[in-house]
Amino acid sequence: MRPLLIGRFQPFHNGHMWLARKIINEYGSLIIGIGSAQESHTLANPFTAGERQYMIQRAMESNSIHDYYLVPIEDLYRNSLWVSHILSLTPPFDIAISANPLVKRLFMEAGKNVLEPEMKSRESYSGREIRRKIMAGEKWDDLVPDAVYKVIMEIDGVKRLQDLSKTDEVNR
Repeated sequence: MRPLLIGRFQPFHNGHMWLARKIINEYGSLIIGIGSAQESHTLANPFTAGERQYMIQRAMESNSIHDYYLVPIEDLYRNSLWVSHILSLTPPFDIAISANPLVKRLFMEAGKNVLEPEMKSRESYSGREIRRKIMAGEKWDDLVPDAVYKVIMEIDGVKRLQDLSKTDEVNR
């Protein structure tokens, strides 16, 4: 059986790494769908699909994991076609793994087996919380694999997030 794990990975963090290892240990391989691949340079989606792919690849390599396949997936904004869109982009898979209620519903309606992943320390390992810490200048580097930290530093991701959090509006 081959599973598909879908997420935005903004950024790929230690919770994702833990889950990828767990899935590969159980199933032998993993397809990672990088969702909202068309999105970047926003507070919710600051990193490009290529940057996220690079983060994941570097993290997996540094952990000697090779049995995975990365697939950037752009949003369609047509839920009735979304699963067929995914199927057209990915190698065959038997199980969809996601915590997102809409993603789970769409795969179930399409007749796919769906698993909700076990989450490790969800309160700490959250892309939203990591992005908040980066913008606030708080400690965050221990929440991502070292390889991901290096990529974020290489692409000046901290400055990007801090710049994106600014506004040009005048306080009244």
